[in-house]
Amino acid sequence: MDQVRVESIRIDEVGASSQIEAGGAGADTTSFSLSQRISLALITGVGYLLIRWLCPTLRLTVIREEGCWTDGWRNTRGIWCFWHRCLIPAAYRFRDNKLAVMISRSFDGEYIARILERLGYRTVRGSSSRGAVGALIGMRRELEQGHPAIFTIDGPRGPRYVAKPGPVMLAKKTGQPISCFYIAVERAWILNSWDRMIIPKPFSRACAYFSGPMAVAADASEEQMNTLHRQMQETLERCRRKAEEQMATGK
Repeated sequence: MDQVRVESIRIDEVGASSQIEAGGAGADTTSFSLSQRISLALITGVGYLLIRWLCPTLRLTVIREEGCWTDGWRNTRGIWCFWHRCLIPAAYRFRDNKLAVMISRSFDGEYIARILERLGYRTVRGSSSRGAVGALIGMRRELEQGHPAIFTIDGPRGPRYVAKPGPVMLAKKTGQPISCFYIAVERAWILNSWDRMIIPKPFSRACAYFSGPMAVAADASEEQMNTLHRQMQETLERCRRKAEEQMATGK
């Protein structure tokens, strides 16, 4: 993976053009056409019901590495990262914990934000390609207010399984540790999308694999930050591999 200059975006100051939208619906719905607003209402309702109906049927195994303090449902804190493709089971597992999640300002991001808000998340609008500075400032404020942060780290448009550096910068500024996880599902529908999104089939087996925390020093150098970014990438892949191996064993 190419090195990323993780110090290229500052999140300790608000630029004159930065916009921060947190804890609410976010985007201005008047910017959408009538057909888009109707689609938003339908997709939000169906998506929410799908998650609430499918995910409780999963037979979930939870594996935690040494030092991990949560199973995704209780005692959540700090900064969490996971691959976009397991968004559906992850959204259900971390529900109702008031986690702050960064969501794109796009049309797709709007319905994802509405579904997550109904599941008890706090949304901060922006992405690595649009509104990045303001969104990271918003995530920092959410952490300072006691709300854990969670990132779909290869979103909103990929490349799949390539981690962006935002959480490392955020950890440096806030002192909060980074943890990673992945939820693999034995039987699922796979969407033909950039992330190969998984939709669990009812009553499938699933495995949630959680890493131990990774600390980022407040005085970390650029070289150290790049090393930590690579470490985060490797941890994300380890979680995915371990969760999928658990499903492959048939236990």
